[in-house]
Amino acid sequence: MRTLAHDPGYALLLTLQHVEIVGIAVLVALLVGIPTGIGIVRLRWLEAPVVNTASVLYTVPSLALFAVLIPFTGLGPEPAVVALILYSLLVIIRNTIAGIDSVDPAMVDAARGMGMTAAQRLVLVELPLGLPVIVAGVRLAVVSGIGIATIAAYVGAGGLGILIFDGIRTLNPDRVVAGALATSALALLADWGLLRLEKVLNRERRRPVEAGMA
Repeated sequence: MRTLAHDPGYALLLTLQHVEIVGIAVLVALLVGIPTGIGIVRLRWLEAPVVNTASVLYTVPSLALFAVLIPFTGLGPEPAVVALILYSLLVIIRNTIAGIDSVDPAMVDAARGMGMTAAQRLVLVELPLGLPVIVAGVRLAVVSGIGIATIAAYVGAGGLGILIFDGIRTLNPDRVVAGALATSALALLADWGLLRLEKVLNRERRRPVEAGMA
């Protein structure tokens, strides 16, 4: 494609901007979503209000959410990051709950019988065994975030969406195709890498965890 071949530095800059927006958003969502999921496992009455709220936010169209955020954050990457955090929370919270719930109760009972505290059981047994499911949620959040971040270029966030919007504005199909291909390649690469990690963690999960309980 013309944009990528004739100006690779510009394309690389946009790719790095895209990765930065998605990376920051998913990291913050992890820092919020995983503890929230753990809290819901301990206090089940929180599940309905928290998950329902996150579900409602997830259904808000991205452009509408950007419009709501702009008066508070201004234009630029800030509304994109905040929107991606809100979109990522649902899948991370749900998968954290599902990951911990998927742990064999016999493992938890064995850890309790060995005198582990609730915090020790969480850190040494529940989270390590539930990690593959949590990583699956991260994979979904990253891949969907890469797509949504493309639209965020409309509010001045930068990223690969600039190629697409510039191509539409100037009637240059090469830019549109270049932006679409670059975004797709980035999403596929992220999906492949996180899927590989998920498979490795699943293999580790099948191994005995006595060493981790020692």
